Amino acid sequence: MQITNISEAKAQLSALIEKVLGGEDVIIGKAGKPVARLVRYENSRKPRKPGALKGKIEIADDFDRLPEDLASAFGVVDE
Repeated sequence: MQITNISEAKAQLSALIEKVLGGEDVIIGKAGKPVARLVRYENSRKPRKPGALKGKIEIADDFDRLPEDLASAFGVVDE
């Protein structure tokens, strides 16, 4: 694991990225204290499946109707 300060990281970002691609973690420090870690990005999210919740969600008939107390607070007249 390589430890570098912020100014070195700015100057050597491409080289640090190459180290990360090679499997090495890189710690970036500020004033001698570690503040960030560069690690290889791995996409662990599964692709979304459209329609996965079909038939599992119901919307109430009055979903878009304001309750009377809120309607009167906003000055909405029920038509």
